[in-house]
Order: sequence, then C-alpha cells, then structure tokens
Amino acid sequence: MARQRANELQLSETELVITRDQLNTLRDQVYVLKCAVADVEADLDPDIDPTTRDFKSAVNWLLNAAKPLVDG
Repeated sequence: MARQRANELQLSETELVITRDQLNTLRDQVYVLKCAVADVEADLDPDIDPTTRDFKSAVNWLLNAAKPLVDG
C-alpha cells in the first residue's frame, strides 16, 4: 500500500511523507537528545574529574533523552 501511494504521489525512493505532527515530534526529540549530549559533554569535562555518580547520572540522562527516538 505504501509503495502504491508513493507511486501515486510520484515520490522517489529517497522521499517519504509524514504528518506535520510527526515531524514536529521528531524535531523535538532530536533537540532534547542534542541538549542531553551537550550537557553530558559539559558535565563530564575531564578537567573536573567526574565521579561514578556523575557518570551514572549522565548515562541516565542520555538514555532518557534517546528512548523516545528508539521506542518511537
């Protein structure tokens, strides 16, 4: 069905159609992940000598930011 609809819309193999809500949700999730990566990079600055607790917190923050992208 998807291929038939793509043919009707004359889409190439590299194009797809998603709803604006889906696109906005994806953009929001990517932004959250981008911020999480930036936060973790700053929090785990090697000059600060992060602790095990810092590493665990950073991993949890990254996982929580990435899960919506993986699960969605």
